[in-house]
Amino acid sequence: MTLPKPAPLSIDAITAHYGKTKVLEDLSLDVADGELVSLLGASGCGKTTTLRLVAGFMQPTSGTIRLGDKDLTQLPAHGRDIGLVFQSYALFPHLTVKQNVAFGLKQRKLAVSEQDQRSMTMLERVGLAHLADRLPGELSGGQKQRVALARALVIEPPLLMFDEPLSNLDAKLRVDMRVEIRQLQRANGTTALYVTHDQEEAFSISDRVAIMDQGRIMQLDTPETLYQRPANTFVARFVGFENLIDLKVTGRDGANVHAQTQDGASLTLSQDRLGKIPDAFILATRPDGLIVTDAPDAQGLPATLGLRTYLGRAYQYQCETGAGTGSGHLLANSSLATPFEPGAHVMLQPNPDQCAILKPQ
Repeated sequence: MTLPKPAPLSIDAITAHYGKTKVLEDLSLDVADGELVSLLGASGCGKTTTLRLVAGFMQPTSGTIRLGDKDLTQLPAHGRDIGLVFQSYALFPHLTVKQNVAFGLKQRKLAVSEQDQRSMTMLERVGLAHLADRLPGELSGGQKQRVALARALVIEPPLLMFDEPLSNLDAKLRVDMRVEIRQLQRANGTTALYVTHDQEEAFSISDRVAIMDQGRIMQLDTPETLYQRPANTFVARFVGFENLIDLKVTGRDGANVHAQTQDGASLTLSQDRLGKIPDAFILATRPDGLIVTDAPDAQGLPATLGLRTYLGRAYQYQCETGAGTGSGHLLANSSLATPFEPGAHVMLQPNPDQCAILKPQ
C-alpha cells in the first residue's frame, strides 16, 4: 500500500456567518505538508466552524481555502478528497468492520480485490485485523475509533481532519488513542487538522496549536512556545498563567530591571531569564511561579494568606494583595513540608521559569 501524498492547507482571510451572526473574522492559517495543527478553544470559539468550512459542509462569506494547488472554496464536500474522523465515529451499523473501512474505496470504484487488500492492510496497522468480520455494535469505544481512523486513512487522503475524536472515550483510553493517532499520522505523513477543547490533548499530539477565541486565532505556535511564552493575556490565562501583575519600570541595571506594582511594591527581574522587559508590562505567573516565604529579610510582593487548598502535591494559597490585576488576589503554590496558616503575612517571590512578560492590556 502506498503512502498518501500530503498537501499543504492554506486558509486565507476567511470570514463566515451563521445567518447574521459572524463566527469567523478574517481568519488565515497555513498547515505544511505532513504537519498536524490543532485548533484549540472553548465552545463557540470558531474551531469547528473552521473545520466545517475546510470539509465543505458550509461556505465562507469571503476568503479562500486551498489544498496544494486545488482551490476548495466552492467545491462540494464529496469533491474535496479529505479524510474525516468524527467524535461520534459515524460507522455504518449494518456493515462489518472491514466493509466500513472499505466504504470510501468502494465509492471510488476500486476493484474488489484492491478494496479487500487495502482494507485488511489498514486494519492490521490499527490492530483490528482479527475483528474484520464483526459489526460496530460488538466493538468497544476505542475499537470503534480505530475503525473510524482506518476508514479515513485507507483512502490515502492528502488531508486528514479530526473533530473532537476522543471526547467519547474514558481518560485512560484517550491518552492511548492520541498516541496511536499521532503515530499513524506521522507514519503516513498525512497533513492533519485536529479540533479539540482539551489543552493537554492538543499539546501532546500537535506540531503547532492555534488557540482561538471569538472567531480569531489568538496565537499559533509550537506547544512549547505557547506554554512558556504566551503572546497576550488571553493565551496566558488559557495555558495556566492565573496571576497577572501590572508593573512599571523604575530603573535598569544591566540585565536587571527594577519595577513597581500599582500599590507600590518593588520587584527586581532579570532580562537574562525573562527576555526583554518594556517600560510598562504585565508579569504573568502560574501558581507555581510565586514562591511563598516568611523569611524576615525576604524581598518580593507583600501578601496576606487567605484560603489554603490541598492539591496533593502542594498547598495552594489565595493571597490577598494589591498587586494583582482584576481579582485583587494572587494564587501561589507552596510545599507541603512547610504549611502556612491563613492570615500569615508573607512575601511572594517570582520564579522566572514559571513567568512570562506580556504587553499591558
